[in-house]
Amino acid sequence: MPAGNPEKMETAYLFGADAVYCGVPRYSLRARENDFRMESLKSAVEIAHSNNKKIYFTVNAIPRNSKVTTFPKYLSEMAALKPDAFIMADPGLIYLTRELHPEIDVHISVQANTMNFAAVKFWQKLGATRVILSREVSISEVAEIKNEVPDMELEVFVHGAICIAHSGRCFMSNYFTNRDANQGSCNNACRDKYKVFVTNPRQNDEMMELQEDEDGTYLMNSKDLRAIEFLEDIAKAGVDSVKVEGRTKSEYYVALVSKAYRKALDDIRDGNPFDRNLLVELDKIASRKYFSGFLTKGMEERVPEEERDFQNYVDGSSSIQTQMFMGKVKEINEDADLVTVDIKNRVKIGDKIEVFLPGEINTKHFLISEIIYKQENKEVISGGISDVQLKVPFNIPKNSFFSIVT
Repeated sequence: MPAGNPEKMETAYLFGADAVYCGVPRYSLRARENDFRMESLKSAVEIAHSNNKKIYFTVNAIPRNSKVTTFPKYLSEMAALKPDAFIMADPGLIYLTRELHPEIDVHISVQANTMNFAAVKFWQKLGATRVILSREVSISEVAEIKNEVPDMELEVFVHGAICIAHSGRCFMSNYFTNRDANQGSCNNACRDKYKVFVTNPRQNDEMMELQEDEDGTYLMNSKDLRAIEFLEDIAKAGVDSVKVEGRTKSEYYVALVSKAYRKALDDIRDGNPFDRNLLVELDKIASRKYFSGFLTKGMEERVPEEERDFQNYVDGSSSIQTQMFMGKVKEINEDADLVTVDIKNRVKIGDKIEVFLPGEINTKHFLISEIIYKQENKEVISGGISDVQLKVPFNIPKNSFFSIVT
């Protein structure tokens, strides 16, 4: 699971993740949204290993010369923290890492665009222990790669945002705003609303607007990946690890996605059929609508009709969801039947709340009957004002998440 900050990391573990990946200063592709520093990475590794979990550092930028010269110093600092692996894309940085700190495993990032077994063998010879395959690879191609290189660990993305470019190799942000996506500064230009013009050579190259129908505005905006329904196929193809995108997403996203995929994987282990209610659960999270990506190429007959088109022309933001994230439980007062919640969205007396509890598959529900803010009872409270006390009819542990059932 993605860990954009220490809190998201702990949430991922509480709701079922076996491992997280988190950014490092200066060399991560989420440079602008990375809340980890060397000090917090140290404590993150300690928390992970004390809970028998794994933690990977993303060192996946494609750096310029200025960053290469300072890399050995940063590398030594990162290696001293003893993460379970570095996730890397740049051959130069991988070469330096294998030379200077061969004791740390290297996982090849999706940014390396690995799509065939020959490339996997290449990375294996350089000492990599796992390859995160390109998002453009299908399940059948994964099986072929595993058959050719059976002793290499393979990982694939199964959930999250999809880039318009080939596994993230995009130059739009750099072109429009001089913010290089491959240095960790993408401004998501592909999500913007565009008007497209063409030139007509028969009319002196006059600019002519390309008129679009009611579906055509967000020309480069992809739906989000959701492959939970195909996890058994992915496992049978020989995949060792499945990965979720979203270091910039909310804790609520991390909690619900972790919970859903944990159950799906456990069901596969226990021989249970796929629980289609998990699709309903993932609809409670904001998305750009879902599709199963390139993984199901050649399996179109098993893909729902509405998921066969990868584009979302309607809206470039993540907004389509069945429920609204309300807040996270920070403190409990069992004697007074109160919980303190970090409120994120508007809530009022009478709202129906669904409770997602760490370590539990089943959720609980209750109606808001009492809201207390600064020791005063309120009928309604706005989101974003931080700590609010709510009366609850049953025990709710810390780190539970509330959503408003609409």
